Amino acid sequence: MLQPKRTKFRKAQKGRMKGISQRGHQLSNGMFGIKSIDTKFITSRQIEAARIAATRHMKREGQLWIKIFPDKPITKKPLEVRMGKGKGAPEYFVAVVKPGRILFEVSGVAADVAKEALRLAAQKLPVKTKFITARDFQA
Repeated sequence: MLQPKRTKFRKAQKGRMKGISQRGHQLSNGMFGIKSIDTKFITSRQIEAARIAATRHMKREGQLWIKIFPDKPITKKPLEVRMGKGKGAPEYFVAVVKPGRILFEVSGVAADVAKEALRLAAQKLPVKTKFITARDFQA
């Protein structure tokens, strides 16, 4: 009897994002932060858009820390180019984000201002996030 050929389908050469974040999962600088719940690539443009949204709402008061860095290059070949001839040029850079990773931290502003600023920043990102506060924060 002829059996169908079994193949494993997975993204080739992009790496697999499995598991939870091993580092960067606790607040280190600020009193408030947003933590990732999903696994995604976040581009440098998305990080910058989130930073601008948060700092505008805080009216440039307090301090904002970006806890992720886009250090993975994503390459792409030009349109209408034949197969072969090597790998494409880097198109943009991404940060690999796993569940539990702190994305942004804020301090020096009131809790309600920080929550709204981080909510606006989270809307610019492709991951689901959760607002967190430091353990030693007194309201």
